[in-house]
Amino acid sequence: MNILISGGCKNGKSFFAQRKAKEMAESSGRPLYYIATMIPHDDEDHARIKRHISERAGWGFTTIEQGKNLADILDMPQIDKSGVFLMDSVTALLGNEMFDDEGNYVETAAEHVRESVLKFARETGSTVFVSDYIYGDADRYDELTECYRKSLACVDRALAAECDEVYEITYGMQERWK
Repeated sequence: MNILISGGCKNGKSFFAQRKAKEMAESSGRPLYYIATMIPHDDEDHARIKRHISERAGWGFTTIEQGKNLADILDMPQIDKSGVFLMDSVTALLGNEMFDDEGNYVETAAEHVRESVLKFARETGSTVFVSDYIYGDADRYDELTECYRKSLACVDRALAAECDEVYEITYGMQERWK
């Protein structure tokens, strides 16, 4: 079962996703993987990573650091593709791929990420994807931010169509949409 979990920042998405992935792994006896996509750039990023590591300590996750090219994990010989994966997050993955190390915009990134997450979902069949709901407000932003928001919405729509369950987490409350 593939699951998409979306919602606002710091609303409990990651913890909810961890519980879902752990339940899936325990009920099937399969290995449990955590795909960490954030490439830290500042102290706030490092603090968030540290918090997420402490939150999943003792849960049985094997961590895979993969900030770009998600589908490359499928070719890693040490990975059991029949395992349960928690991919946190689509938002960070898109940002990492949409802007290169020099900060230049990569036009093909959204399509690449969309195809990569769909391939991953189809080949594993047991992935919990976490994304941020950042495209719902009415404010207008600069051109690159708008492009990023639209790109994330496109990727999330494709994932929602592919996933068996879709949840929105708002203020710690879960709404199941599919």
